[in-house]
Amino acid sequence: MNAPDFACDVAIVGLGPTGLTLAHALGQRGHQVLVLEREPRFYGNARAVYTDGECMRIFQSIGMADRLAADMLEDAPVQMVLPDGSVLFQIKTTKREHGWPANNFFYQPLLETALSEGLARHPNVTVLRGREVTRFEQDADGVDLFHVACGGSDYGKAAPQLGVKPAPAPREARVRARWMVGADGGRSGVRAQLGIEMSGKNFPNPWLVVDIKAKDASDGLRHVPYFNFICDPACPTVCCVQPNGHHRFEFMLMPGQTREQMTHPETVRHYLSRYIDVDKFEILRTLVYTFNALMAEKWRDGRVLLAGDAAHMTPQFIGQGMNAGVRDAYNLAWKLDAVLRGQAGEAFLDSYQSERQPHAAAMTREGIRMKDFVSMTHPVGTRVRNLLTRLMVRLPGIGPFVRRGEFIPKPVYEAGCYMGLARRRWRGAEGTLMPQPSVRGPDGRRHLLDELIGTGFVLVSAGVDPRRTLDAEALSFWQSLGARFVAVYPFGGRPNGAGIDHAAPAGLIECEDPEGDFQSWWRRSGGRAGHVAIVRPDKFVFALVEGEALVGATRELRRQMRVDEAVPVTHRALPAVEADHWREAA
Repeated sequence: MNAPDFACDVAIVGLGPTGLTLAHALGQRGHQVLVLEREPRFYGNARAVYTDGECMRIFQSIGMADRLAADMLEDAPVQMVLPDGSVLFQIKTTKREHGWPANNFFYQPLLETALSEGLARHPNVTVLRGREVTRFEQDADGVDLFHVACGGSDYGKAAPQLGVKPAPAPREARVRARWMVGADGGRSGVRAQLGIEMSGKNFPNPWLVVDIKAKDASDGLRHVPYFNFICDPACPTVCCVQPNGHHRFEFMLMPGQTREQMTHPETVRHYLSRYIDVDKFEILRTLVYTFNALMAEKWRDGRVLLAGDAAHMTPQFIGQGMNAGVRDAYNLAWKLDAVLRGQAGEAFLDSYQSERQPHAAAMTREGIRMKDFVSMTHPVGTRVRNLLTRLMVRLPGIGPFVRRGEFIPKPVYEAGCYMGLARRRWRGAEGTLMPQPSVRGPDGRRHLLDELIGTGFVLVSAGVDPRRTLDAEALSFWQSLGARFVAVYPFGGRPNGAGIDHAAPAGLIECEDPEGDFQSWWRRSGGRAGHVAIVRPDKFVFALVEGEALVGATRELRRQMRVDEAVPVTHRALPAVEADHWREAA
């Protein structure tokens, strides 16, 4: 059987938040994307409930942040609460380092629906629901995916057998993609067929999850306006705020309690009645689950990559499961884009795992620590925990660090594992996420910085044209990448008066920093007059160097992207006949 022509640049398996983010990010860059999702319709129940300012910035990059924020609760404090209702401590901050609130609580069906509907802006993205990928075959040039009509998974199906290649299925269709991304969840069939093991821990403590919705959104939840970890040794509980009258409770099962007992309607009502008037609510879902802290051994096998829960699973206690997948998608999208455009060699994609895996592992470790803190049941241990916590949050230095939630791992890539120059100082910018302040743009209006610098590479400096030391070859290279060039001035410090050109240099974006947030970051990172930062499309800093070193940094970027190994590809639109045929089969 001959391999078909390429139908798409990237085939994504799975339409959860990871697959949706990746489809948006590749779609806006003009690539032909096919998404195959085995569920005929959305799951319709909440799993994730929280996102942070960094991921809101990612949603901003795909043009969806404002739409998603409309259905979110912003800046809600997170509390550690004792059984008597007293607050052990709060985690809260109004800082918007990335341009968005640090705490955002949502109802996942609304988020997924909005992201899915937003894909309509990209005619080059085709989504086929009710299509299950049964098997795939890859070669040096692409991947053949085989898929069949599917009525749904029931979400309780056992994980596929590791390393077993499925046999051909009746009525399966085939599509050929240049690259394939398995974003098909913790029971990933893509990962299983590749034979990739996961290592880590499975935690035996089951939790009862109850999703509810107020019959009257204004009545029944006034007394629980924040996200509460209720540190009750008799029954550790999570009380989670959500928008539009939705709410979630999670109760840890104690020794001797069974799933059947805990999911019985009377038992559910009993536990809920400790906190709410149950008759004022509709119970949407009850289930018992355990959680895992697992990491795939490798995230790339040839032309197949893993993302989201298919690559790593983390406990839910710091709300980073979905967010880790969104970060995966953002990191992977611009690198696939560079490879597909012939701007980078295929081996450049190996930096995806080397950057993302340590950060995902750090988030997992912090989630386990939070789990251990919240779910403690030993009477003496809980008293010691409470005493030490009260003392700790009152200490100068460490107290504000904890109360602002700064113990959660920052967007900083591990030294020696990222695409960029080595950090030359402890607080060096390289391998870290550049902040997104509100700036005053060339039009005299306020903008978030990313709105001006776009979704590609950017050379940015403090008060000078970052191109001034580039030679013709280096400038041509940056222009071939579609880079933007930005000068950020102090507030009131833009060039003005006699002797100043009446128009900005062609191709230079000038803006001001009214609150001084950019200038503070610049100085803290070692930036001085004449320095230039090379910022990657995902807004991580490749280099912060003196102007005279910019040409050398440009050569190093070319080397790390393996530009000399790059092979441009020719795009071909997804054939409408094939897409229609698959939809009918579904």
